[in-house]
Amino acid sequence: MRKKPVMSTTNRYVRRSKISEAKFRELVRYFALDLDAHKIAALTRLNRNTVNRYLLLIRRRIAEHCDEASPVGGWAALDASRIGGQGAGGNGGAGDRMPAIGIFHRGGSIFTRIMPQDAGKAQASGGRIAPDSILRPEQWLDAGGPGRKGPPPEREKSANGIRSFRAYARRRLAKFRGVPGTTFYLHLKESEFRFNNRSRNIYLVVLKLLRERPLS
Repeated sequence: MRKKPVMSTTNRYVRRSKISEAKFRELVRYFALDLDAHKIAALTRLNRNTVNRYLLLIRRRIAEHCDEASPVGGWAALDASRIGGQGAGGNGGAGDRMPAIGIFHRGGSIFTRIMPQDAGKAQASGGRIAPDSILRPEQWLDAGGPGRKGPPPEREKSANGIRSFRAYARRRLAKFRGVPGTTFYLHLKESEFRFNNRSRNIYLVVLKLLRERPLS
């Protein structure tokens, strides 16, 4: 019996995709609603491993996009004295896992970065970063920015923006009941991306990003 030829799947958003473009767009729509992988797999009827793979690729592309747009590449000059030298437990203990997170405000947008001296902490942990660690206020460094040096209205606007993002990100990360240490950075950048695009249709923003730079 002759085998049917294998048909290639056309998908503008993913190179060499194994799922159709329509199915991928459905996945992105649920991603835009900030559903977890378990719910997305159930709704799309895709294999859980397939969903996890695409979510990881989408988050990596979002992180790349955020990093390229970030004006804070020179943060290497900041040191532990600027954040009180505290880690996840707030006491600099050897068991600290949660890295310090810098928040920068410019032009109405928020930019984040794991502080240089803590850059390896999130990746070093094979477990999950617990919600109570994410929620610790000492982990969030208000790095200010040009607005902090301007007139009082601009300083206040910058401070309000940073406070709003901090509250948003802490709520969002906590709802996952902790995130893997190996992907914490991706979740942080996704929070930054969602916050900066909160007045836009995230679904359309993500599709445009992936159409311009398809996943592979």
